[in-house]
Amino acid sequence: MSGRARLAVCAWAATLMASCALLPLVEPATWILQAAVLLAVQSGVGAAARRVPLARPLTIAAQALVTLLLLTLVFARREAFAGLIPGPQAFQRIADLLQQGGDDIARYAIPAPLESDGIRLMLVGGVLVIGLLVDTLAVTFRSAAPAGLPLLALYSVAAGLSEGGADWLWFLVAAVGYLTLLLAEGRDRLSQWGRVFGGSARAPGAEQGRALAPVRTGRRIGAFALGIALVVPLALPAMDGGLLEGARGGVGSGTGGGGTISAVNPLVSLRDSLNVDEDRQVLSVQTDSEDLSNLYLRIVSLDDFDGTTWKPSKRHITAVPDGTFPTPVGLGRDIERTETRTLVSAADWYAQDWLPMPYPPSGVRVAGNWRYEPVGMTLVGDHGQNTRGLKYEVRSLNVQPTAEQLAAAPQPPAALLREYTRLPDSLPAVVSQTAREVTAGAANPYQQAVKLQEYFAVDGGFEYDTQVKVGSGSEAIARFLKDKEGFCVHFSFAMAAMARSLGIPARVAVGFAPGSPQADGSVSVGLRDAHAWPEVYFEGVGWTRFEPTPTRGSTPSYTITDRPGSSVPESALPSRNAETEPSAAPSSSDTCSPQDKKLDACSTETAAALPVTGGDGPKWYALLAWALAGLAVLLIPLAPMLWRLRARALRLGSHGRGAADAGPHTLALWQELTDTAWDLGIPPQESQTPRKAAARIVRLGRLEPTAAQAVHRVADAVEQVLYAPHPRMTAGLTEDVRLATAGLRAAVGRGTRLRARFAPRSAIRVTWAVSARWTTLKRRAAATRPVWRKTSDQQG
Repeated sequence: MSGRARLAVCAWAATLMASCALLPLVEPATWILQAAVLLAVQSGVGAAARRVPLARPLTIAAQALVTLLLLTLVFARREAFAGLIPGPQAFQRIADLLQQGGDDIARYAIPAPLESDGIRLMLVGGVLVIGLLVDTLAVTFRSAAPAGLPLLALYSVAAGLSEGGADWLWFLVAAVGYLTLLLAEGRDRLSQWGRVFGGSARAPGAEQGRALAPVRTGRRIGAFALGIALVVPLALPAMDGGLLEGARGGVGSGTGGGGTISAVNPLVSLRDSLNVDEDRQVLSVQTDSEDLSNLYLRIVSLDDFDGTTWKPSKRHITAVPDGTFPTPVGLGRDIERTETRTLVSAADWYAQDWLPMPYPPSGVRVAGNWRYEPVGMTLVGDHGQNTRGLKYEVRSLNVQPTAEQLAAAPQPPAALLREYTRLPDSLPAVVSQTAREVTAGAANPYQQAVKLQEYFAVDGGFEYDTQVKVGSGSEAIARFLKDKEGFCVHFSFAMAAMARSLGIPARVAVGFAPGSPQADGSVSVGLRDAHAWPEVYFEGVGWTRFEPTPTRGSTPSYTITDRPGSSVPESALPSRNAETEPSAAPSSSDTCSPQDKKLDACSTETAAALPVTGGDGPKWYALLAWALAGLAVLLIPLAPMLWRLRARALRLGSHGRGAADAGPHTLALWQELTDTAWDLGIPPQESQTPRKAAARIVRLGRLEPTAAQAVHRVADAVEQVLYAPHPRMTAGLTEDVRLATAGLRAAVGRGTRLRARFAPRSAIRVTWAVSARWTTLKRRAAATRPVWRKTSDQQG
């Protein structure tokens, strides 16, 4: 293996070793095998282009083109021409997958499921891009040291996202790959480094057995550098312990009861969960409660509103209480309550940092590292703990206040009122103005909250639409009140903000609405059950759920008033998808007006199942175009071999027998001989005479005497036609060329023969011929331009 080929292999290995740092981010890690194969193809194209040789820009362009074709073949073959050549639809598909990958990164916790094609494309495509940069720097430009920058970038991205404690191991793997790349670059550079570490220089007469000293020196350098990288950070307090300390992926520090939970916004993927094509089961729930309509599974409460979004405050966390949890804040003894027991099983792909539980919990039995946040009464995973495949039991209180108790609630404590009615100055005035208009005539905070719920759920003309963007900035709520379209995030955010503007303590809860009852008595909670709802505080009752989102969840019984004309609907059944509920009656769209029904303008669920009529299939020219495209895809890889076969047939064929044909015929046979030697690993040297070139072919080709004599006879014939005053035809040259080429093929291995057949190096002559023709055309154009200008001037 040549030095440059060895360097290409090391560049491939270094990129792959640095890519191992991405393994903890996705599960399972089978994507690395796909990346390794595609990266090997990319490196092989670079090696072949350099072996031809092609110019450096052409080599890089060839690798980039092959990378694009590979990504198209793997991720967008259905949208590509013949499954390989990318077109507008293929590029759109790749762009959509990249966007999907970005959304999935925000949706899933680490490790994310590999079933997402978007994440797979980002991983494999990123590795190929880094591999192209490393190969370009280290192999094409023969500068391995700068190739460490893209490798470092790849490791840094992985280390920044990883939550595990094995980052130092992946650093070691990546560093070993980079040092191996440095060692393969050449002994000279390592020797210059090594005089500091490797002792004195060798004497001129040193024995040859010490030739591998630079390799040993490189190992010493690597050990020394890795030692510095691992040990020195331990002495620097600002660096938090260096690479040997595990990544602090949990919340808080130590094993005691202290620590904090940071304000992480869990709403980034809620809309994506509601819009999934397949409603995958997230949780399986079994409960002894008879009222499934109130079985909301709460994940976390959002109580910090900065004018842009709601998020959980930075709270103090403690160890999970043993036995019974403290009584929820504000809950009085005279409020009716029952304790229910709920068993929850999380899917093995669902990795949530917070533990979904009915609210308020009174006790939890769960395995793993969990911490308790007392204000929100939530459990959060510590040091990478999540809900993946978890089974746990929750005891919770089913609090059943009456409307009278809520209406008679006294004023909350001043500190709580101040904290949970805080609003930013940037909130548009229309929010509080609308809240006052909607609640006009209400006698107490309870009636105000009920009026707000009715305004959003029934009276206000709002429509539920999961395709509406969440929005950001201080104008998001005002825009929602104007457009009156949105989903649970919009409704809960708006009602909580409007309640605060009226002086009512409010926050937003995030979790799951009641799921779908199953035949075995369990409840299936899917992705589309993801939900957000407001919670309003009443002294003596505590935090109380409201449901302003139309067609979602269930309306709390304590918000259904007895006043005449109340538009609040009856208590709803658990939330479930419409397509999972069988019905004997014909279904109709909720948004289809009577007028549209008369005009048959309403879509039906069975429309997609109707056969498509009209048209008589693809046109003949479309089929012909696809056939030609497929043929072109098949012929492009075989083009060098086909050109070489045609060139050989022409050179060895009949060229006439006259004196005028002696020169062209002999030179064509000589070129066939030298090209065959080139294909088999003996590149031509144009500066040599035919005699010296023949001797070189015989020597490097290790030819037998018979084949060697044939080579010399062809060389003598070439000198005769080049230098004789009257060239004459030499008989038997065609057979001599066949004899010589057969000897050359017999002296090499099967791999070399196959490469010479399917990827002949001499096919580069086509490129040279095109380049020479183009240069000639440009010279002719430049020569005729002054004449044209002169003629134009004379005519003018």
